[in-house]
Amino acid sequence: MRFGILGGVEIRSAEGESLPVGGPRQRALLAVLLLDAGRVVPVERLLDGLYGDQPPSGATAALQSQVSRLRRTLPDGLIEFHPTGYRIAVDRESVDVHQFERLAEDGARALAHGDPARAANALGQALALWRGPVVALGDAATARLDELKLAAVEDLFDAQLALGKHTAVIPELRAHIERHPLRERPRGQLMLALHAAGRPAEALAEFGNARRTLADELGADPSAELAGIHMAVLKGERQPNSTIPAQLTSFVGRATELDRIAELFTGTRLVTITGPGGAGKTRLAVEVAARQARETCFVDLAALTHGADIPQAVLTALGVRDAGLLTAAGRDPVKRVVAALEDRPILLIMDNCEHVVADAATLVHRLLNACPDTRILATSREALVITGEHLCPLPSLPDTAAMQLFADRAAAISPGFRVTGHNTDAVRRICVALDGIPLAIELAAARLRALELTEIAARLDDRFALLSRGERTAAPRHRTLRAAVEWSWDLLEPAEQLLAARLTVFTGGATLAAAERVCQVPGTADLLASLVEKSLVENSGGRYRMLDTIHAFCAEHLTEPLDAAHARYFHELAEDASPHLRRSEQLEWLDRLDADRGNIHAALRWAVANDTTLALRMFGAFALYWYLRGLRGLAAPLAVDLLARIGTHPPADLDEEYVLCVLQAAWGRLDAVEWQDHLKHAEEFMTTPRGAIRRPHSAFLWAAATGPPTGEPARPLLDDDLWAEAFTTLGTALLHFFDGEVDAGDAKLRRALAGFRQTGDRLGTVLALDGLAHVADSRGDGQEFVEVITEAMELVGQLGSIDDTVSLLCRRAENLAHAGELAAARADYEEAVSLARRNGTAENLALAYWGLGEVARFDGDLATARRMQELALGKCTSGPFGLHEYRARVLTALARLAELEGDVPAARQRYDEAIRAAIAGRSLPLVARAAAGLAGLALRDGDGWLAAVLLGAGVAIKGMPFSGDPEIAALIADVRALTGAGPFDDAFERGARMTQSEALDLVGARRQRDRQRLVRGR
Repeated sequence: MRFGILGGVEIRSAEGESLPVGGPRQRALLAVLLLDAGRVVPVERLLDGLYGDQPPSGATAALQSQVSRLRRTLPDGLIEFHPTGYRIAVDRESVDVHQFERLAEDGARALAHGDPARAANALGQALALWRGPVVALGDAATARLDELKLAAVEDLFDAQLALGKHTAVIPELRAHIERHPLRERPRGQLMLALHAAGRPAEALAEFGNARRTLADELGADPSAELAGIHMAVLKGERQPNSTIPAQLTSFVGRATELDRIAELFTGTRLVTITGPGGAGKTRLAVEVAARQARETCFVDLAALTHGADIPQAVLTALGVRDAGLLTAAGRDPVKRVVAALEDRPILLIMDNCEHVVADAATLVHRLLNACPDTRILATSREALVITGEHLCPLPSLPDTAAMQLFADRAAAISPGFRVTGHNTDAVRRICVALDGIPLAIELAAARLRALELTEIAARLDDRFALLSRGERTAAPRHRTLRAAVEWSWDLLEPAEQLLAARLTVFTGGATLAAAERVCQVPGTADLLASLVEKSLVENSGGRYRMLDTIHAFCAEHLTEPLDAAHARYFHELAEDASPHLRRSEQLEWLDRLDADRGNIHAALRWAVANDTTLALRMFGAFALYWYLRGLRGLAAPLAVDLLARIGTHPPADLDEEYVLCVLQAAWGRLDAVEWQDHLKHAEEFMTTPRGAIRRPHSAFLWAAATGPPTGEPARPLLDDDLWAEAFTTLGTALLHFFDGEVDAGDAKLRRALAGFRQTGDRLGTVLALDGLAHVADSRGDGQEFVEVITEAMELVGQLGSIDDTVSLLCRRAENLAHAGELAAARADYEEAVSLARRNGTAENLALAYWGLGEVARFDGDLATARRMQELALGKCTSGPFGLHEYRARVLTALARLAELEGDVPAARQRYDEAIRAAIAGRSLPLVARAAAGLAGLALRDGDGWLAAVLLGAGVAIKGMPFSGDPEIAALIADVRALTGAGPFDDAFERGARMTQSEALDLVGARRQRDRQRLVRGR
């Protein structure tokens, strides 16, 4: 017998005849059993599949009845009873869903191994098993299968493109994109197909289509991957993987190792490439990544000096921020990495683990356990030594490959060079002397600019004769490489040696300007060019850096420390950047600082240990950069160390810098009791009149971390700073909103928006637009809402904030849901869930789940609604200020569900909890929404008078009428119908005339009779 789930539940005999299954309940039961064919399915899961989260009373007995009925339609003994559940005793290969998953995985594996023909065959068979949409399964299982199908379809497109079927696949890709317009992978595939088919203009036009669709639907720009394909089409090239370091030379040899790594990944998820420095570990890893069909992320650990920084390096490589501009700081970086990878099929390359091997091993072990779809390729001079690790040691290059490498690099130095009968012996002598080590061979080839081939061979013979008499304790290949580097060093001019040694103070490379300022070597520009020619320094995009092995050797020759000069230079760079980060050129300056992130961190680490005054100034200067880039927790450990050194009394005139340092520490350790003293002193600095604030962003960042202000600022901002004036106006607008003065707040928002637009600051503009979107939504002004939310989404896309894209997607979806456009709202929320999962942001995931729950409730699906809200509540853990608002939203939704389910006591309890959370978060609109919920309960009790007063009190709290919410409009109509128009108006007006404090006392009363007493007693 054959069983089907993919396209409806069906049973077919061995002859292919369709057999009866039974009614909907039997079909659902059979589907759940088949999904785990051959395994015992617990009763709880069967009940969930049949009835959702709220099975009726007597559900277990009903299940037994359904099992009995299903047994009558199947051969005897096929459904087995077990103490914990039931099992369907069939071969998994007789069920289409298991066949599909196996074939899809076979196809993906073949694609990864460079066999597109086998991949296309397997994927075609897998997709042929689908007869239609999945039915009779829960939402989670259906969503999983739908996503697997989409991945298989897009894998098949990749296989067809690899087979050269560019023209044939174009119509299928267009149809797929029409069905899934927000998926970027097929758009990139279509661009590649059009380009390969000789239609580059259409390929470029398709990028324009994608950009417009993403801007219109998400307010976001195309991903880096799609932009990379666009650039590749412009250049007539194939798109590289954007996370893999660009390679300037060809790849030679290592075919055996490539095949071995591909084979190892069929049975393990961790492979470590081991070998000495210069053996080509990184280059082999890059080549493995370039041949992967799955997403790849390359993490370079070489610049790290402390293993504790590894999680942040991974987050940076993944493009994951600590938090958005509109959201509070996120969780521990390790948890963020896990959250970003736990549902993501990805190859994570951890390069250069050896100097932080213990911490690297700890993180890798955690990821292997928590992220089942993640594969990890590590490179290290030693093994990680953890369970599941498979090693791929790199031997020396064989003679033929070594000579090919020499010839390839020599031809780049001396055009026309090739190995001939006249020079074969010399090339072989060089390669043998260098033990076939790729880096040593490349250094030798670089000498062809100044030396003849025979001279190189002779000098190497001399060098290695000396080598054989020393360093007996080192491994032979390590001695060989060191000798090769030392030989190249000895051939440098003294000025070149001086600059090479001083360049090692930089972490991750340096610009020419930085090298000139810090190294203080005359003629730096010409000397750098010479070092590049001799392969000791690489020049990429105007940045100069050394390979790790060469960096370590040159650092041994640094005779005077330059750390202080290095730290001073990057502090000055930050001070120069500060005003630009608040103006239209902020993106350019953000990119400049991004390029030196490693140097910034190294300079700050040195300053914390050696110059606390300079360190405080650096925290003040870099704070806004860290905030804009979503890196608020990046320097948290260093901030903690610095505070331990200086205590609660910073040097004179550095109070703002102290506050910003405290914020950095607090963002990393929000709940740590030991930081209360620091927070107390920071608050005193910010709220005690001490003259104008010197760093305008300190007031903004203080408010972002501690919550909205409760009164007029005690310390004025600089009067002549336009950005500061706009920020002050924005803060005043917030004060008006929290006092319920909506019209005054709206006017201030528009003034602030004009100021931020004049400065060109995207951050301030987004904050003002976000406020205006909230006002427009509350007033029911759909046109203005769409205008401001669209502009805000475009700006956060420019700033690269996925968290804020999620936040704004949810805001737009909420507006759509209230307008009755449930399908569009659900699509936005589902996209938000996907982005939030990818970015590992708990609070945004809570917001998206909340939205999906609300859409399900509006659609009448209470079981799904409750499941989504429970998921959301689980994400609202203790933490930043903003989580109070998320929790209040979810609790209000759970209260409404309890009310609809007839559980009034539970509903009342949830509304009370929601009000307390909303007050703690100072979110008056959510307090008002919960007040409306209490009014609904009063209506159920027949107390129309109290219901009307509570509705009026909600207006008094939020400062504006309930507009744009159809549920509250219906509630108002129901209360009016119960009381009559006149009594309703009187009671409503009574609540609306209350002061905000009186209204909060009313809705915040712990018991219903207390509310009744407060109302009746007035």
